[in-house]
Amino acid sequence: MSLKVAVIGATGNVGREMLSILAEREFPASEVTALASSRSLGRELSYGDRTLKCKVLDHYDFAGTDIVLMSAGGAVAGEWAPRIAAQGPIVIDNSSKFRMEPDVPLIVPEVNADAVVGVKKRNIIANPNCSTAQMVVALKPLHDRARIKRVVVATYQSVSGAGHEAMDELWTQTRAIFVTDPVERHKFTKQIAFNVIPHIDVFMRDGDTKEEWKMKVETQKILDPKIEVTATCVRVPVFVGHSEAVNVEFHDPITDDEARDILREAPGCLVIDKREDEGYVTPVECVGDFATFVSRIRVDPTVEHGLNLWVVSDNLRKGAALNAVQIAELLLNRGLVGGRALRAGAH
Repeated sequence: MSLKVAVIGATGNVGREMLSILAEREFPASEVTALASSRSLGRELSYGDRTLKCKVLDHYDFAGTDIVLMSAGGAVAGEWAPRIAAQGPIVIDNSSKFRMEPDVPLIVPEVNADAVVGVKKRNIIANPNCSTAQMVVALKPLHDRARIKRVVVATYQSVSGAGHEAMDELWTQTRAIFVTDPVERHKFTKQIAFNVIPHIDVFMRDGDTKEEWKMKVETQKILDPKIEVTATCVRVPVFVGHSEAVNVEFHDPITDDEARDILREAPGCLVIDKREDEGYVTPVECVGDFATFVSRIRVDPTVEHGLNLWVVSDNLRKGAALNAVQIAELLLNRGLVGGRALRAGAH
């Protein structure tokens, strides 16, 4: 079976990763089209050993397209995703636009693959926030074993999560400090080089940022609405790779050894946890990898049933592009796109 796939926002950080991962995982696409705004017309992009020339979203005919991977921001998604979905393709959107709409599945395939059955209501699937995606991959198998009551998480999020300009700003500011030039801010509210910023997205009335709110409500939608979540989301001077210090309180007893064994067998997880120098994973090691790495697994003695985890993942991959491609693979495996989907619709 071969499918026709379009990638919207193909020139961005995540869009380029989508093309790379489609090729790496040998997704059975007979045709892959790179789409972006008119500013990117004709721009060349790598797709495996091939080169694609970017086309303009406004002029593209989606007739015959099976899957659209979209990473172009909420405004573009809000305008285009429903229009595209109405023509037949299934849209997998990486923005926050549709995540909390009740008739749009919010999916991390290792966690809630069965939610994909609801896709035909609108032909749209939402990709979760990058920090949420890696956390729920680690939490799901532990929740199945001991039922999670509460999660307290502090994130250490790389600048690539804020796009090209953010990565450029970290580089420019770092260089400026070394050569004693003025440090200029454009993308971030404070200097990011040699600093950390406890502010991602806009502030809400209760004092949380929207990024912190997303981690709460998305975890509840994906994993279990009864889980309480509180988050502090921090931008750090790292180019790629999000890290999280996760404190988990359970209803039932669970030891660190049990958790380690469970996570070693869990899909999408890779446990690197030796209580010695270098016996853990940092963002530098996770870049380019598909896994969600879990380290520093230990008992929290301050609550009745508690564990601490250190969770690291490539935010451009599992936090965005990889998860979207895995959803596309899920659609294929469940017969929701391609020949089997057409045959099913004929009955």
